[in-house]
Amino acid sequence: MTCSGFAASPSGDVDFNRDVRPILSDKCYFCHGPDEKARKAKLRLDTREGVFRVKDGKAVVSPGKSNESELIRRIATSDPDDHMPPLDSNRSLTAQQIQTLKRWVDQGAKWKSHWAFVPPRRAEPPAVHQSNWTINSIDRFILARLEGENLKPSPEARKETLLRRVSFDLTGLPPTTEELDAFLADHDSNAYEKVVDRLLASPRYGERMAVQWLDIARYADTHGYQMDRYRAVWPYRDWVIKAFNRNEPFDQFATEQIAGDLLPNPTKDQILATAFNRLHMQSEEGGIVEEEYRVAYVVDRVNTFGTAFLGLTTECCRCHDHKFDPLTQKDFYSLFSFFQNIDESGQTVYFGDVMPVPTLILSDKATDEKASALDSMIADQRDILKGMGESQITRTAFDSWLANKGSLDATNMNSQLPGMEGSFSFGEIISNKVSNLANGAKPANTVEGPKLVPGKFGLAAELSGENGFNFPGLGNFTRSDSFSFSLWLKDQDRSARAVVFHHSRAPIDAGSRGYEMMLENGRIAFGLHHMWPGNSLKIASQASLPTNEWTHVAVSYDGSSHASGIRLYIDGKLAPVEIIRDGLYKDITYEGGEPELQVGYRFRDSGFKNGCVDEFKIFKRILSPLEVALLSGRTDFSDTWNTPSAQLSPAQRQSLCDYFCNQVYPPAIEMAELLRSLRKERSDLTEHIPEMMVMKEMSKPKPAFVLKRGGYDARGEQVYANTPGILPPFPAGQPTNRLGLARWLSEPENPLTARVTVNRAWQMMFGQGIVETSDNFGSQGAQPSHPELLDWLALNFIDTGWDMKRLLKQI
Repeated sequence: MTCSGFAASPSGDVDFNRDVRPILSDKCYFCHGPDEKARKAKLRLDTREGVFRVKDGKAVVSPGKSNESELIRRIATSDPDDHMPPLDSNRSLTAQQIQTLKRWVDQGAKWKSHWAFVPPRRAEPPAVHQSNWTINSIDRFILARLEGENLKPSPEARKETLLRRVSFDLTGLPPTTEELDAFLADHDSNAYEKVVDRLLASPRYGERMAVQWLDIARYADTHGYQMDRYRAVWPYRDWVIKAFNRNEPFDQFATEQIAGDLLPNPTKDQILATAFNRLHMQSEEGGIVEEEYRVAYVVDRVNTFGTAFLGLTTECCRCHDHKFDPLTQKDFYSLFSFFQNIDESGQTVYFGDVMPVPTLILSDKATDEKASALDSMIADQRDILKGMGESQITRTAFDSWLANKGSLDATNMNSQLPGMEGSFSFGEIISNKVSNLANGAKPANTVEGPKLVPGKFGLAAELSGENGFNFPGLGNFTRSDSFSFSLWLKDQDRSARAVVFHHSRAPIDAGSRGYEMMLENGRIAFGLHHMWPGNSLKIASQASLPTNEWTHVAVSYDGSSHASGIRLYIDGKLAPVEIIRDGLYKDITYEGGEPELQVGYRFRDSGFKNGCVDEFKIFKRILSPLEVALLSGRTDFSDTWNTPSAQLSPAQRQSLCDYFCNQVYPPAIEMAELLRSLRKERSDLTEHIPEMMVMKEMSKPKPAFVLKRGGYDARGEQVYANTPGILPPFPAGQPTNRLGLARWLSEPENPLTARVTVNRAWQMMFGQGIVETSDNFGSQGAQPSHPELLDWLALNFIDTGWDMKRLLKQI
């Protein structure tokens, strides 16, 4: 049905877009095109101003006068110093191409903007001689072209052939014998139309359409790098199939994939659709630079967006201005700005089947309702427990306890606190083991022999960054448990990153599931992770620790899955912290493998190099501020305890009341256990439900920069989210995010989206698009074989609600 583009006859008119621009693009734009840095002699041949420039009395092109046009002289001269393109450029013009350019100039050098960047023009289907051959308007465009070439249409195919063609076209499957017999027996004038309607209504239609779209979306069920590990992204595939089968309007289909998460009150399906942006390769290699790969992922999203919806080769602009199209490097990173605002890491987990964050939990309605009910129960129970200390019943019980608690000798109390499951002084190493003073059956194992040095109390362990201790069977906490740690440490060689201790399945990479205490540029950081960074909690001290001084550090966590539930103490005092992440929604434990608590080192990470640790303690509960003060060597606990009731300050009285509710008062202890069980039930409810990587916009956009030569670490000018300058401006009144970008695609002035989409539909039916290069509508792409038909189809597609089934039936 289609014909390829044709050149002007020797006596015919030369068309700029059809005949001249392809020559200039292929032979001249590399040195005289859009890329400013590569441009020679400050001459542009991709703009009207450049082509008709006059300098020093010489015109590049003098309309109607090829003998006075410098362009024609330079391409025709035999002088090697003047000849263009230069002889060493490996580009040359044929005699026919030189003649075409000369004739164009002599015919008046009519200039046209590149057809793809001009909005589609409305045109009436042309008049034809054989009007009885045409059925719909498309036929008139096709027949007019055939008649112009003195060609006749082929005769209609046999019914068997027609059925086979259209069945493969619309479902990807051949017709069954029964379907063939039924079609042959149907002599109605609309028999073929009924077949098309039946095929469009078939579930196989959505599968056929999905095959093409999933290729565009670079769909793959493995991560692509290194191990090429499996990833279960089939829910997105199923969404695509269902979207085509329910004939979702294409503008909505595009919007949901680009920005479904940003729609008002988005459904799970609309959020799931945004997996379109996450189907790039994901690296799990241990030694990568995370930012390098994060940038690579965002670049991939920009490139896919450009190909899928604009039909442009935007990837050419990552490192420099486009060589052939008016797309700048700044345009590229302005689009980049739209696609980078999710909380992701460049590295996915090396061990285990974990979906890179952010993710959507693919739970059903019943599970969501149960989860919502549990969330309400947890909130109510938390409020009751929080207010218990203020109740009159609790106050009466507290006053009674206060009057009868007796005196306290805190000399050895720090080794007798309840809930302690591990206590290690590192005073001696016997047979590569360190005794557990809280539980002799669970000692620590040494790894590569840490040496003992003078410590805070007696001896302490000095670490190299590669050695440390394992604590088998200790610290196996979930996100629903409350727990605490206490230790003395000395940072002797401050580094950007150092693992103090962590708990995970062994072996495991940095930042993967579990909990950890880190030193980051001198600040203490503590986090709980299911998958860093989007499914994690993390806080960091606002102040840095001193170097070469023993510092007591304690941390407690209340099982709430909120960063506010983490308390950090330095030298016995509550430390001001910065919340780094507050988005934990799945558990921090692995199934399978032996979980390990390790001090001083971690597989494929930076250990506590030249650091010292002493008096490491593990608790299966929250420590109260008084207990932390006791462990740090302060006298707050005994001073407060032994102060007569009438002389207690309000702060002392409150601290004793907190201790009473936490450790002594049965109703409060029982309610805390009930709260923990509710949290565990809530966690278990969704723990094993599959997830899908999707887009989730951060509250504050990340800054974007032009990256010099595309280097992730070579930041140049800062840029802001925007659309390419050659295309219509970003629509007023739309949010400057992916949702606004998606709506920009379907703006009436956008010249590309509808053209690209109808062209792919044509290609699917006939094997070749009206534009043969369906992914490249730029200067290096093919010219439309039937430009008026392409525009008519595009505008008709928009006018009829971006209806894909209607478009295909029409074709």
